[in-house]
Amino acid sequence: ITGLLTVVLLTFAGWNGWNYWQQRQATQAAVLYDTFEKAVRGKDDKLMSRALSDLQSQFPRTTATQQAALLAARVYTDKGELGEAEKSFVWLIDQSANDGYVALARLRMSAIDLERKNPAKAQTWLAGQKAPAGFEALYDDRLGDIAMLQDKKEDAKTHFLAAWKSMEEKNEYRRLIEIKLAALGVNPQPTANP
Repeated sequence: ITGLLTVVLLTFAGWNGWNYWQQRQATQAAVLYDTFEKAVRGKDDKLMSRALSDLQSQFPRTTATQQAALLAARVYTDKGELGEAEKSFVWLIDQSANDGYVALARLRMSAIDLERKNPAKAQTWLAGQKAPAGFEALYDDRLGDIAMLQDKKEDAKTHFLAAWKSMEEKNEYRRLIEIKLAALGVNPQPTANP
């Protein structure tokens, strides 16, 4: 009984210690994220870069760090510093356990490579990757765009149709996909027979 009680108490103490450590990490990351966010608002690129680097090295698994990587990539993209944006996205893809963040980073990296006029590389970010729930239509739409740039119209039709079918009817973005399909001579709406 004493041995069992000791094991239970040690397990409980270990569990509490782990929770305390995680909470402390999250709190410290939040403080550093606040510095990062102030640097972004103040357009202090050096401080932003240093805060992001500290977040990534000290707190790589926290949500705050992953959000900081996305925000930094957006700032770099807006400034036309695509190489720096790519570093943030690649770090996020390699480090994040959040499927949504990884999917978003992959979509944005494919957009960067499309902007660089490199559709083959843009495709590698998405092709062969299983899109997480909620991102299927966006993956298919982007793969359709890539296929169009590669002059693979049949592949584009397939991807655009898949994107169109997986989006909700009320989604405004679905209309844009309909326009893309119409440009390829495809009407996704079933026609009623009189």
